[in-house]
Parts: sequence; C-alpha cells; structure tokens
Amino acid sequence: MTQHLKRMGALVGCALLLASCASKPPKSRVTPLPTASHTALQDNEPMRGIWLATVSRLDWPPVSSLNASRSEMRIAQQKQALINKLDKLNSLGINTVFFQVKPDSTALWSSKILPWSDMMTGNIGHYPGYDPLQFMLDEAHKRGIKVHAWFNPYRVSTNTKPSTIAALNRTSSLHPSSVYVQHPEWVRVSGDRFVLDPGIPQVRDWITQVVTEVVANYPIDGVQFDDYFYAESPGSALNDAQTFRQYGQGFTSKADWRRHNTHQLIVQVSRAIKQTKPDVEFGVSPVGVWRNRSFDPAGSDTRGSAAYDESYADTRQWVQQGLLDYIAPQIYWPFARDAARYDVLTKWWAELVQPTHTRLYIGIALYKIGEPSKNEPDWTVDGGVPELKKQLDLNDSLPGVDGTILFREDYLNQPQTQEAVNYLRNRWGR
Repeated sequence: MTQHLKRMGALVGCALLLASCASKPPKSRVTPLPTASHTALQDNEPMRGIWLATVSRLDWPPVSSLNASRSEMRIAQQKQALINKLDKLNSLGINTVFFQVKPDSTALWSSKILPWSDMMTGNIGHYPGYDPLQFMLDEAHKRGIKVHAWFNPYRVSTNTKPSTIAALNRTSSLHPSSVYVQHPEWVRVSGDRFVLDPGIPQVRDWITQVVTEVVANYPIDGVQFDDYFYAESPGSALNDAQTFRQYGQGFTSKADWRRHNTHQLIVQVSRAIKQTKPDVEFGVSPVGVWRNRSFDPAGSDTRGSAAYDESYADTRQWVQQGLLDYIAPQIYWPFARDAARYDVLTKWWAELVQPTHTRLYIGIALYKIGEPSKNEPDWTVDGGVPELKKQLDLNDSLPGVDGTILFREDYLNQPQTQEAVNYLRNRWGR
C-alpha cells in the first residue's frame, strides 16, 4: 500500500490484459459468523480509522530519533512521538489505528520468527529497548482506540541495493535471522524488491505462523493484510516459472494458479486467527477495483488496475465465502474521476457485502488532499473539503458501508491538509 501512491494514479485507466475466467460460486464458510461481542465498535459507532505506516519510517518512528546520541533519548523521542500522534487521533475522533507491524521481513514486536525491524534503530535485529507493538497497544487502548496489526505478507525488503543485501546477510549470526538467509530458496525479485514467492506452500505456512505469533501473544483487536500479494512492476516481474512447474499441476493458466495461491493464504490465515482468538478480526485492504466490467460482467463500471488481474487476488470471492470479517478497499479517487469514480466503486462494494457477514470500510486518499493534480483537480478545491465531505456523506448514507479509513497518518500533519483536518475534527471530533 505504501508504495502504491504514485503507481495507483499512473495505472488508473489501464488494466492488465490477462486471461479472464468465470467467477466460481461461493464455497463453505471458514470464518464463523461474527458474534455480538466483536461486530461493533464502542457504542456501535462507525469505523473511523487511519493507517499508520512504519515502512521507510513514513509515519513513525521519527527519522530524527535515529540520530539521538544515546538509546534512552531515541526511545524517549519515539515514545513521545507516538503519544502525541495518539492524542491527536483521539481528539479527531479516530477510533482505530491500523499499525504496520511487519513492513518487510522484520518485526515491530518481540518475535521468535523475525528479527527486530531496522525501522526502530537503523539496524536489522537490534533490540529497540522496548516493544513498539506493546507500547502502541497500551497507549491506544488507554485512549479507547482499537489497534489492528497491519502486515505486508510477502515483502522481504523495499529494494535490492547492495547495502540492503549486506544488511540482510549480517543477520545470519542472529536468532532469529532474516528469512532472506534462512530460506534463500523462497526469495525472488519482483517490483524491484526482494519478495517471498507466494506459490511455495511453505511460504504460506511461514506467513501464517508469523501472524499467529502476534495474535497469540498480544491483545490486538484485528489483523490486516495490505494489497501486496503479487506485487510486480512492468520492468520487474516475478520469475515463478519453476514454482509453477513444481506446484501448478492441474492449472492450465498461471494466472488462475496465482489466484489460488493467494486464496490459500487467506484461508490459512483466517482459520489460524479464529482458532487462536476468535474475537480478533481479520481483514484485507485491496486496491479499489476487483475487476472492470469490460473483463467481467460482475465487475464495476471502471477502467482501473484490478486486484483480480494485477495482484492475483479474487477479493470478491473472499467476501462471498466469508473468509474475512471486513474488507477495506482503497478507493483513492474523487467523484469526478471517470475511470474509477468514488461513488461507482463504493456502491459496487456496498452491494457486494450486503448479503454477507463481511463489514465494509472504505479507504480514502487523505494523501491526495491539497495536492495539485491535472486529472483530479477536486482535491484542491476549497482545501479539498467539499470532496472529502461528499465521500464521507456517501459512506454514511449507504447501509453496506460500516466506516472509513484514512491513508495515512502523517498527512494529518501536512500544511496542505489542514482545512480538511479541521473539517474532520468538527465532524468526528470528541
């Protein structure tokens, strides 16, 4: 998701021309029907969420904290920065934080599977002096804010630079070491970064174990995967030809096999969460378009890059089969963007979830507010407030929509968004 900012805009209006296949009918439900104890937020209020990214330290921890002369100063700066953010979120009426605990193949919790994240100290595997996830949980819950642990399932690194390879290799003497050195046979290059190959069954088992470790050991309110399943780029496609030959028996189409792999991951993780702690919610935040109607009559009246065809994620099927407690599509376009209109997509998703038990939260583009755009000028009209108001009004008016999530936290602090932030405070604030 965090790498999607420019790519999403660039891809609107073009879909990958891949083989299409008919949608399969719903199968058995894996996730039990939600119980009254965890279907609703406090006082039945709608979701008012925000994503807080740690990859590349986009939202937290502050980059400046790594320059502290002593570890005690670094820890104090990081903790105070998070407290300040949570105080602001609380004042704005935000009731849920989607906290990125696995930005790559490192952890922001005390893990026996992954090394500590270099986001905290600058070095992979170095203990940050405290447990960031536990600190977030303590401080957020103290304020009545829920925390969903946000995982990027397959990313190993954000680039393939020699310095990154050296840093990953230096973990070989650590316990745990990086998956990059533990299982090099799982690692591929895709989208100009190191990733795990989703077609290898042991990789899916490993990811399931990682998620289960957090669910079992921390009082999180939910788990979320972002939209990075198969995350290729035009000049850096995933080479999984050998994996397909080894595991793709019975599939005439590599695209169908890839979607099967993504589906298997969702099934495994859904089961594992419910078996470990049934009240922990499981959700996915995919790109906003499942499929375009020009490819599939069940798709939306859009011309955008589609999860089904690009990420090999049949998100519609997951909703129909009850594999998710919630889905949070990233609908990062305004009402006036013809290729992927906000209202067209939001209504499509609302209709999809209506006969199911999957809740729908709409991800909206806080990061675009106040930013000049030739194709989307509405984001700068009157500080972006009219567009934001229209989107929130539509979310509130549709019975299938259970709330909104803003992407992402640090944009609350940027000068170009301040009129919109004041509007949010007046609309949502406590």
